[in-house]
Amino acid sequence: MAKILGIGNALVDLLIRIDDDKLLNDLELPKGSMILVDEKKKTLIAERSIHLPREMASGGSAANTIHGLAKLGVETAYIGTIGKDETGEFFREDLVRNHIHPILNLSDTPTGIASTLISRDSERTFGTYLGAAIELSGGSLKPENFEGFDMMHVEGYLVQNHELLETALRLAKKAGLKVSLDLASYNVVEANLEFLHEMVEKYVDIIFANEEEARAFTGQEPETALHTIAGKTGISVVKVGSKGSFVKSGDKLFVVEPIPAKVQDTTGAGDAYAAGFLYGLTGGYSYQDSGVIGSMLASNTIETIGARIKDDQWEEISRKIAMLKKV
Repeated sequence: MAKILGIGNALVDLLIRIDDDKLLNDLELPKGSMILVDEKKKTLIAERSIHLPREMASGGSAANTIHGLAKLGVETAYIGTIGKDETGEFFREDLVRNHIHPILNLSDTPTGIASTLISRDSERTFGTYLGAAIELSGGSLKPENFEGFDMMHVEGYLVQNHELLETALRLAKKAGLKVSLDLASYNVVEANLEFLHEMVEKYVDIIFANEEEARAFTGQEPETALHTIAGKTGISVVKVGSKGSFVKSGDKLFVVEPIPAKVQDTTGAGDAYAAGFLYGLTGGYSYQDSGVIGSMLASNTIETIGARIKDDQWEEISRKIAMLKKV
């Protein structure tokens, strides 16, 4: 089985169920948006929602994917930066508890927190305090961090830090790793388009994108974008929500049907899909079945609150995967 390294913004997800969207207006957080907030605003969100049901989990896009891979039995590690505080220790302990090797830099800046306000209709609104997470830099990466791994999975939010992303990609390739990149956010793609195209063509082997991200990257509709992306990298995956996903490698195209689910919260669905697909791809399954495993994990994720599949769901997931045949 392959060993997979993840790198991203180390954030703790604070998941808050809200009764009334008036709180969003009071906090000046447009419903459905992802707003970067400062430490003062982060504290205000916590204070105004202190009476509401909440739970915490180590998060960030790449960390969610690595968590899913670890749950499937893959040997994993994660690179990020946390603060020297209780929240940072929570993040580290959560990785260790889930058998993920932590490669964490420490900062005097507080650990990043993504306050996720979940409305009654399951819409998510994010007030994200990046904190120590954005202090991860190319200079903090060492060649030995990449040794012994077969693949590196990168979240697209790191594209905003050109020096960090290029250093990570260069070191990964020098160590012989395959590189998987999740585009993560269409607005980040748009703001860094020229640089992103250069990095993809130089270093990236697998790209994950949703419809908006694929459109931002290519200027094309999803199925056409799939072919364009595949021409720049080895494998392209474009997710089209309730319509499933497309996978292309070389001249082979695969259409993966969606798995019906009762939507509770879509947080982390794309991250879970990436975990399932990478598990299948590195574990000897076909491209088609790798997509099926991705859809399986995504559908389980959206049936629960938060970006994590509940522990009691993994046994059934493993049973279904065991029914698939390796190539």
